[in-house]
Amino acid sequence: MRKLIYGMNVSLDGYIAAPGDDIGWGVPSAELFQFWSDQLQATDLSMYGRKLWQTMSSHWPTGDQQPGATPAEIEFARRWRDMSKVVFSSTIDKVDWNTRLVTGDAVGEIARLKAEDGGPMDIGGATLAGAAMRAGLIDEYVLATTPVLVGGGTPFFTALDSWVNLNLVETRTFPGGVIVTRYETRR
Repeated sequence: MRKLIYGMNVSLDGYIAAPGDDIGWGVPSAELFQFWSDQLQATDLSMYGRKLWQTMSSHWPTGDQQPGATPAEIEFARRWRDMSKVVFSSTIDKVDWNTRLVTGDAVGEIARLKAEDGGPMDIGGATLAGAAMRAGLIDEYVLATTPVLVGGGTPFFTALDSWVNLNLVETRTFPGGVIVTRYETRR
């Protein structure tokens, strides 16, 4: 069975995007960017909801060809483009860059993929991750908490029907006061 990881940059008040889908407050330091790149390298499959897919696919397919791209950005772009991805959406009809589109039951497909043999999977996008969270499918949460209060927007966590008990497995501090915490779901 594969491990399912949900990780994103998050404001101190718990949002992954400020109102208007503004993520400008979450620009990572070089060290934090490398952390996320290393996470991507250790991932066999990435799953996205439509909005996060559109954000990622608008830049990373050619991120290694952008003027001024750093070596870390070049490496990340190549990793992202080459890895297997699944997008869950009922409103788009085409995906590219080693990506498969799923238009039906997201929770059922995530559970099916999780039951397969293979390495870790990650999930991104608040709506998609929220559905997986409510279904009890997420094994690990990775929060890169930025010291900013945005006051509203898209929350990292969804409303749940019951508690989810977690164990802290790692805490790291990055430049700019960002703290990465990793928690495993206690089963």
